[in-house]
Amino acid sequence: MIKLHRLTTLTAALSLLAGCVVGPDYVAPQQVGNIEIDASYEQAMQANTWWQAFDDTELNRLITIALEQNRNLVKAKTNVLRAAAIFNDTSNDKLPIFKGEGGFQGSKNTSVSSLDDNTASRGWTLGGNLSWNADLFGKIERASQAAAANADNAQLLWHDAQLDIISQVASFYGEYRSAQKRLHIAEQNLQNLQQTRDIVNLRVKAGFASDYELARIDTQYYEIKASVPQFQRLLREAQSALMALLAYGPGQLNISDHAGLPQLSHPIAIDDSKNYLRFRADVASAERNLAASTANIGIVTADLYPNLSVSGFLGFVSAPGLSLNGNSQAWSVAPRLSWLGSDLGSVKAQIKAANASAQMALADFEQQVIKAINEIQLAVDGYNLSREQQLIKNQQFMSSTQAMIISRVQYEAGNGEFYDLLDAERDWLRSRDQQAQVQLQSFAHLVSIYRVFGGGLVIEGP
Repeated sequence: MIKLHRLTTLTAALSLLAGCVVGPDYVAPQQVGNIEIDASYEQAMQANTWWQAFDDTELNRLITIALEQNRNLVKAKTNVLRAAAIFNDTSNDKLPIFKGEGGFQGSKNTSVSSLDDNTASRGWTLGGNLSWNADLFGKIERASQAAAANADNAQLLWHDAQLDIISQVASFYGEYRSAQKRLHIAEQNLQNLQQTRDIVNLRVKAGFASDYELARIDTQYYEIKASVPQFQRLLREAQSALMALLAYGPGQLNISDHAGLPQLSHPIAIDDSKNYLRFRADVASAERNLAASTANIGIVTADLYPNLSVSGFLGFVSAPGLSLNGNSQAWSVAPRLSWLGSDLGSVKAQIKAANASAQMALADFEQQVIKAINEIQLAVDGYNLSREQQLIKNQQFMSSTQAMIISRVQYEAGNGEFYDLLDAERDWLRSRDQQAQVQLQSFAHLVSIYRVFGGGLVIEGP
């Protein structure tokens, strides 16, 4: 046991030397230009549940399926496991490696010499080999830091992928409902035009209207009828996109027939005092890439200096009589010093490349922050403007409805002009469809707001 004590003492002494870590120590940026980054990343509590605020059972069902079955999410989640395994493997490199070993060797006539004729030998080996990298200049430590940053990044990419899939499902669901509604409006418009045509036809038979007026109504009727295949195509395209997100095959997805776009019962709340950047997984991912790139500088810088590794053996080597006892105890210690002294030019070139990569990662991070800030502002402005446009379109639809009703009543009573009725019908039909389009735009902007805010917005209570 005295030999084991000596080996342990030597290992402890070497570990005291392994305290120098070369390369820059990473410090996360706190500011980009005039943009303060005063909080670390956190996943918003409602990041994966914000869509439930719409209280739409069908949307809830579709997103739940997508979160379970979408293949991109499966890939992102598996990447998290892989990155964690790489980190654990890298961290273990700091520890001594002990490998148990046992063996038997027998031989006879081991040479051509006549002295070895009929000479047999046997022996046992039992013990363990120990190897350890002293990591004098922190190469393994920096590699562990880089692996930790990459593991964090994989987790962030998974969070971002979840939010992205949720947003895509909500967006295509909105497009599906919009196409469904526009198709329903077109079919209703055809019925209304048919009623108008019946009125004009009666007036033609009574001699109060001409075939020209009837042809003009038919022109408008077939114009609306020609839009029906377009809305059916939009409906199928949105359904196909949803099936792809849910990992469904053709014909596997059934969606309820109600034609309403999801609506919020209460407005969203944006707190100007909050730093919503902390909810952005893509910003945090860029920061983790920067951390890994900084650690890589230390990895290559350590090659400028010698590397010390130690290997040893502790156990028994049997005597010719095959006995394993105190007399057959054996141990060895073999320190090894290596240095890339003849290739320092290559090492310095790698250091320059690593520094350049870190500068690129910093630029990527700064650009991501700037992009995120502008996306947040644009999403808010876009939603507010779309809401304003929606209110105006609602007023336009109400006015066109009133004008159409008055024109039809006057025309039926014989007091109105046909062309006034035709224009009023056309304006009313157009305003109904435009109203449905603006409702979709407003919903799409609302989904975009949740996406760019990282799901960090809340719904105001009643």
